[in-house]
Amino acid sequence: MSAASALRVRAALRASPSRLVLPPLRPFTSSATKLQRRREYQVGFPGRGQQYERFQRIQGLKALWQQSPAFRYGVMGLGGLGGAYYYAHIEEVEVSGRRRFNVISPEAEEQMAAQMYRQTLQQYQGRVLPAWHASSRMVQRVLDRLIPASGLADAKWEVHVIDDEEQKNAFVMPGTSRGKVFVFSGILPICAGEDGLAAVLGHEIAHNVAHHAAERMSQMVLLVICLYPLAYLIGAPDFLYQMVMDFGFVRPGSRKQEAEADYIGLLMMAQSCYDPEAAIGLWQRMEQAEQNAPPQWMSTHPSSQNRAEKIREWLPQAEDKLAQSDCRTALTYSDGFKEAFRQVGW
Repeated sequence: MSAASALRVRAALRASPSRLVLPPLRPFTSSATKLQRRREYQVGFPGRGQQYERFQRIQGLKALWQQSPAFRYGVMGLGGLGGAYYYAHIEEVEVSGRRRFNVISPEAEEQMAAQMYRQTLQQYQGRVLPAWHASSRMVQRVLDRLIPASGLADAKWEVHVIDDEEQKNAFVMPGTSRGKVFVFSGILPICAGEDGLAAVLGHEIAHNVAHHAAERMSQMVLLVICLYPLAYLIGAPDFLYQMVMDFGFVRPGSRKQEAEADYIGLLMMAQSCYDPEAAIGLWQRMEQAEQNAPPQWMSTHPSSQNRAEKIREWLPQAEDKLAQSDCRTALTYSDGFKEAFRQVGW
């Protein structure tokens, strides 16, 4: 380009200057602004936000485990101590031989029973039948035969029959020295006699023989210690944590205890010279009386049908216990006395 041409271009540019268009600058974003945007994102997508927090929590623990020997040794030490504590409190259930975890002392169980006893008497005040009532005398009579076979003869046994035809239930207060028996009158027609009542009372006494109340409290302690940190780590909501505890551990554990009490109670009633086959009839009648019973997996108790079937499986053992107790001779004499009383009009 010649000098004259260059001068003309410069003159044209000076005469009509064009603006230089630059790309827009990206505004400065502070940490507070980023945090606000993250919160807005989490509000708009709560599931994503919770997943992010859970991921951050797990990654943080993973990094701590990899980078900190003290953290690793601490976790392993706590795990070792926890395992030793657990195995130090494993004990064997009487009669059944099942091994279980228990940290509740008999003294604590007794204190809980005393409070429950006061509350129950207050709740059913004015509805407890007197000791001279026919139902109370029958319950006392059956109880007197069962106690020697229970191993709890030193307990302060006391019978309370509650006048309630709707309730088909009975229970014995926890604690081996309390001996407070509660029977609702509504279950007596289901028992259909003293043998059926012996199956009910034997089952309830068996809960005390096996210290099931203490075991349940121990189980709750163990579940909270083990499951709550895991639920926090994975960010599980409270309702999910409660459902896992309830349906995954508490209810299955309760059904196991109920079946164990059926087994111990069956042997107890047989040793006390009651007909163990009556327990099958009891649960068959209970099944007929039940209305809108939930499925077994949703219940704290086995189904009545399942209980009758299990008792049928255990009958040979109960028959052996009956034979070992020399009940045939005793019952023959008892039947003879009853017949003699009927003849003289007593």
